[in-house]
Amino acid sequence: MARITVEDCLEHVENRFQLVTLAAERAHQFYLYNARPQVDPENDKPTVIALREIASGMKVGGILDDLAEGDSAGEADVDSPDGNESPAE
Repeated sequence: MARITVEDCLEHVENRFQLVTLAAERAHQFYLYNARPQVDPENDKPTVIALREIASGMKVGGILDDLAEGDSAGEADVDSPDGNESPAE
């Protein structure tokens, strides 16, 4: 069982937040959809398998694209609590 470091994974993603989000989503795929790991599982837990996939540079099912689409779709204008728009200064 090889040791996985954040630095190994950050070579393939932009930042730590994206790394955590990507690894969590990929591990979730193992549980919900019985996704097949793209690396040898070696009796590792799903999160470790996901990190090993990321560190090896494998594409993990377009997860980042799906997450980016979800983020932009969820953005909305924010009004003040009383329902009025905030005055521009």
